[in-house]
Amino acid sequence: MSLDKKKTELQQRADYAREILGDKESPELDELMRRIVEFDGQAFSSDGEAANALKALEKRMESLEVSLDARLTPMDKVRIVRHPQRVSLKDILENVYDNYNEIGGQDEHSIDPGMVIARAYVTRRKGKTIINQPVMVVGQEKGHGEEFRNGGSIKPWGNYKALKYMKVAAREQIPIHAYVNTPGSYPVEDFPGAAQQIAENIYEMCGLDVPIVAIFSEGGSGGAEAIGMADKRIMLSHGYYSVISPEGAAAIEGRIRPPQRASQELIESCASHQKITAQDNLANGYIDDIIQEPPLGARSDHFDFYRQLRERVIQATDEVTLSVRSVRFLRGLALKLFKKDADVIVRWNLSERARERLLDRRYRKYRQMAQHAYQDNRTFWEKINAARSGFVSTTYSVVAYGIVKPIQHTVKRVIEEVTDEVHVVTGKLGSFAGKRLKAIGIGSGDKQVEMELTGLSVPDKKQAHENGHGYVSPQSVQDREVSCPHSSKRGCLDIWARDLYTDFAGVCPTCGHHFRMEYQWYLHNVFDKDSLQEFNKNIAAGNPTGFPNFEERVDAAKEKNGMQSGCMTFHASLEGIKLTCAMLVANFRGGSVGAAEGEKFIRALELAQKKHQPFLAYIHGTAGIRIQEGLNGLIQMPRVTMAVRNYIEAGGLYIVLYDTNSYAGPLASFLGCSPYQYAVRSSNIGFAGPGVIKETTGMDISPDYHNCYKALSRGHIQGVWDRRDIRKNLHQSFLTIGGRNLYYR
Repeated sequence: MSLDKKKTELQQRADYAREILGDKESPELDELMRRIVEFDGQAFSSDGEAANALKALEKRMESLEVSLDARLTPMDKVRIVRHPQRVSLKDILENVYDNYNEIGGQDEHSIDPGMVIARAYVTRRKGKTIINQPVMVVGQEKGHGEEFRNGGSIKPWGNYKALKYMKVAAREQIPIHAYVNTPGSYPVEDFPGAAQQIAENIYEMCGLDVPIVAIFSEGGSGGAEAIGMADKRIMLSHGYYSVISPEGAAAIEGRIRPPQRASQELIESCASHQKITAQDNLANGYIDDIIQEPPLGARSDHFDFYRQLRERVIQATDEVTLSVRSVRFLRGLALKLFKKDADVIVRWNLSERARERLLDRRYRKYRQMAQHAYQDNRTFWEKINAARSGFVSTTYSVVAYGIVKPIQHTVKRVIEEVTDEVHVVTGKLGSFAGKRLKAIGIGSGDKQVEMELTGLSVPDKKQAHENGHGYVSPQSVQDREVSCPHSSKRGCLDIWARDLYTDFAGVCPTCGHHFRMEYQWYLHNVFDKDSLQEFNKNIAAGNPTGFPNFEERVDAAKEKNGMQSGCMTFHASLEGIKLTCAMLVANFRGGSVGAAEGEKFIRALELAQKKHQPFLAYIHGTAGIRIQEGLNGLIQMPRVTMAVRNYIEAGGLYIVLYDTNSYAGPLASFLGCSPYQYAVRSSNIGFAGPGVIKETTGMDISPDYHNCYKALSRGHIQGVWDRRDIRKNLHQSFLTIGGRNLYYR
């Protein structure tokens, strides 16, 4: 290699290091860059002397890279994964797999070029045995400055494409390797919708019965979760995995709106306190392993890194496969003891029983996450009572629904079959006798039966449910008139606050606009009187990341609202039907979801499953995942979605009702995956707010972009309800949809 070419490469390495450090000072790097620029091969007496001088600079560069690498901050690592020289999925396909065929589009000729799918092969030789093992590779692709890939920010149809081929992998019974490298999903509501498609991806991946290995480089929020559900989760050492970008977190913490920008100091602080690095996530139990990268991160020409990545991905797939195999002891022991040198043969196809064990292990893996991230302030007796209640519910469920009900169904089915058989004879005899009696002038004369069959139905005169149960909205005691926001267009008259928030239930009598009501109004007006029984009240939100000044804000929210978290879980009845409800309360930190809220939601779902009760998720309002909790909050997306899937697959009825404003992570996971979603009129539903959409896409959206009727027209929800009809509509839903395994079916 010529001296000029070596000098150019050395200069590029130095420039790269400077870009990674950003505005931070590094006298050693600046001095080395100056020496490289000033290097002149012609100034030396011989080529050998010039080559030695350049080699000395190269060694100094290597030493400096190691030194700088040891001092990298979390924000430096963010700059590494965003750099155009960062290793890409196409690089990995070329250097990690023995053969591959890209499917679902190619380069810019694709429904979403940012999502790359490939059917790849791994060829392994063990002695004289050669094994060609197919895998489905899915992942976000940024390329190296290729603009058409949109920086790895995936549109809804890109995530749909990924799910489509992951289902193909499950059908063909081959493992899935998912490479996560995205700053976040592209926030558009066009069908299928950013949030709804991510929710469907997570929900379906919970049930894919093939080994899934996920490798994280840049794990940006919900975009990462769209393909990140996995049996083994591995991170590159210089990657990051976070609920929101450090810049986004800084903007929220600093209450900064565009075009203003947060200070670099605040951004660095947020990156550090959110615990976003591979080392942080390994310590918290959200990933299983770290693949060490070269100093300052892996780039496309680091071939030793590809070799290491290949070994670890194959080993991870072996470990997942063996963990559910019946015969595995010796091979499993060899993998643990010898790691790289383990001479074992593991075929990646699974039996039906092994696939069942795989799904069970996946559920337990996610169920055990984030147990350290919330505060369990229940007393000893509360814990004992909860355990007793769970034991009783489980025992009753086993006896009533596992033993008695199947016997009842069998007996009933036999009786129905016998009755239907006998009816063939009795029906003919009855018809013959009727005709003969009618012929001689003797009729049945049963006018009542005739009227029941041919007459009009009449309303049930049962006493109507009286709303309120004595609840008085604090807004109704204010001596003022309230103007409807649509008064200029629709001619709405001002309404006296007392009338609006009592007789009209917060609904404009002219145009039907719904004013915001307190969550207590729903507790008193939707459910049967005195039927609410709250549980797990003292599972409390905390500050698991030690985010600055956040503990005081959480404590203030607890004191102000008389709640320990933003989620309230309770049993209740509605027109006599017993149900379980989890409610996200907008008053508590905007209804944001952290570890405590996720844990309470899961426990409520598990209890509803044991009791065979319908489940209502009432969303008074949610601003998304609680960013100050970092990945402790983000991981609730797959955790709770997996619990929802378990409940639905067991035959439960899962209904989501949105009120006020519902955005981001919860919508893109455990809420958006429900087959039955409804919204209260005048509510807003969406993946991202107007500011984020403007900054990400450059689009100015209309004021009604997130309106519930827009969501209805896009197919995201199934209906819009008047607040005053919620009780009636819920009762109708419980009686007519879903849930083959409900106690009242």
